[in-house]
Amino acid sequence: MSTLKIAIQKSGRLNEESIQILRDCGISINNGNDQLKAEASNFPLEVLYLRNSDIPQYLIDGVVDLAIVGDNLLVEKGKHIEVIQKLGFSKCKVSVAVPKTFEYNSIQDLAGLRIATSYPNTVNEYFNSFGLSVDIHQISGSVEIAPNIGLADAIVDIVSSGSTLFKNNLREVEVILKSEAVLAVSPKVSPEIQKHIDTLKFRIQSVLRARNSKYILMNVPNAKIDQIGKILPVLRSLTVLPLAQEGWSSVHSVIDKDTFWDVIDKLKEAGAEGILVCPIEKMVL
Repeated sequence: MSTLKIAIQKSGRLNEESIQILRDCGISINNGNDQLKAEASNFPLEVLYLRNSDIPQYLIDGVVDLAIVGDNLLVEKGKHIEVIQKLGFSKCKVSVAVPKTFEYNSIQDLAGLRIATSYPNTVNEYFNSFGLSVDIHQISGSVEIAPNIGLADAIVDIVSSGSTLFKNNLREVEVILKSEAVLAVSPKVSPEIQKHIDTLKFRIQSVLRARNSKYILMNVPNAKIDQIGKILPVLRSLTVLPLAQEGWSSVHSVIDKDTFWDVIDKLKEAGAEGILVCPIEKMVL
């Protein structure tokens, strides 16, 4: 049987969450410290721990079949690589930042200036879209110190919380793109490997649905069930079970966590009582 090869970041912010989502898919990975690759014991999968910046080329060359990688890296180095699933974690921005003392009014103020970045292609394309030219200084790591040491007038870098910018007396002035972890596929996968990819994608989607949903059950007067049903988002239809108390039922459904409190308020107003909310481990549709 052929083995699906997936690349994840060797270390850093993506590594732990990438391993976790695979484990949530029921995949046991036999990895130890400082291993460059590890096999799963219960799924035809091999994990390769790679340097983040190398992953797009490994996909293009077909050395790996899949990768969990930041969308921003594909924009920079692998625009033609197909993304088959957004994963919803490791969210960040690629932004332009300038010293706090820099008088900034618009993107035009950066024309001709020195920009330090690890994303030269992204920067070039962005400024070209405004018809502007900048002097790009490509560096890797510690981009945020470039203005302080006189290497650049501004930077383009990943921004998550903004604390690193603050510590280096920088402020964000433009957002070039928003990024998150994605599941990307090589253009050179075989039909047999594609079957494994489809299976893994299905499992990941089930995990993501569960993460974004809550199981909800409540006691509802029978006369209010139709009204409650119009409030609740349902998979197919409500589950309604009669209670021992005549005229009442237990109503079960699934609710999106992003709209949770708004829906709860409406349910209470409609007459629901004893509302219980539970996490969902997996959600298979």
